[in-house]
Amino acid sequence: MPTHNPQVPALNDESCSPPRSSYPKVSEAMSIKPVELDRAGSIAALLELLCGRHSFLVTSHERPDGDAIGSALGLMHLLEAMGKQVTVAFADPIPAPFHCLAGVERIVSALPPSSPDAVILLECDRLERSGFKCPDFKVMNAAMTINIDHHLSGRDFADFNWIDPEACAVGLMVYDLAVASAVTISPQMAGCLYAAVLTDTGSFTFASTNAATFGCAEHLLECGADANAIAQSIYFSNPPGKVRLLGIALSNMQIEGAVCWSWITLEEMARAGATVEDCEGVVNYLIGIAGVKAAVLLRQTPAQQEFRLSLRSKGEIDVAAIAHHFGGGGHRNASGCTLEGSQAEVTERVLAQLQAACCEPLAARPVLPPTLLA
Repeated sequence: MPTHNPQVPALNDESCSPPRSSYPKVSEAMSIKPVELDRAGSIAALLELLCGRHSFLVTSHERPDGDAIGSALGLMHLLEAMGKQVTVAFADPIPAPFHCLAGVERIVSALPPSSPDAVILLECDRLERSGFKCPDFKVMNAAMTINIDHHLSGRDFADFNWIDPEACAVGLMVYDLAVASAVTISPQMAGCLYAAVLTDTGSFTFASTNAATFGCAEHLLECGADANAIAQSIYFSNPPGKVRLLGIALSNMQIEGAVCWSWITLEEMARAGATVEDCEGVVNYLIGIAGVKAAVLLRQTPAQQEFRLSLRSKGEIDVAAIAHHFGGGGHRNASGCTLEGSQAEVTERVLAQLQAACCEPLAARPVLPPTLLA
């Protein structure tokens, strides 16, 4: 449930910018038991908080995807339309397909030295999920933190928490905030939020897609979002290395019963001339196979004995629970986590969970070539 700290001062039109000294400090606010709010109450309370503050830092999770980038930039456009000062920061580089979004050139890679009135974290279950270190947040000394998330694994770690697992994307939550604010949605804001919703619904194919999703998309197009240009940039501008890497992953593919898996090693990424961001979307080819109910892609990290897992499923199979079991999180049908160990060890562990989720017995694993066990 969304939560709001009752010590945050109520704001009104006559007093839209209280002195900064009146803002509760994070340490003070977190000691107060939060009050549960419904969706409409969360939006109203958050708008009051935004109205009463002037400067904001907006960030999201490391290895940003379309929803993280699009919703952060969409929120930046919204806050600036409200007359606010906004900095958007990401710890990791922005993937090339999203360079088409308005304002992407303003994204910085380090936290600002000045103290904003509020830090807004999107799609994060803790500060560290942003990729920035906690001491850096403490040095910045923000007056309060705001958490906006739509993951089942979302946590109430901030002063104000709006978590809505029913939302198909954080971009949709920012859109609802924009509509409630009565601010005119510019073509720039619309394009960013459309990209967020488009990508986090798997091009409107995931189970989270509903009538409200299409209503949002329709309105954003009416406001000036260029659906064709966004799709061309995100889906039809792949670098050669990404396509070569996809070929490698598909050649590595294994299927056992209703479970499909594949892997990408550091050596294979180098051979393909690919980057980490080129792994994005590969797992969707695995879950797209007829008869497959759950799929996982294992990507070796620079730590060598560590793999990043991208999990996908169909129907009622809950890969979010599996990701959470391994310290990760996400959605019922799309989640991720990181596991330490050799490729053989990590594969065995995750397949055991996936087979159990599909209610199928775990068969003996095929012997992998020695080069893949290194």
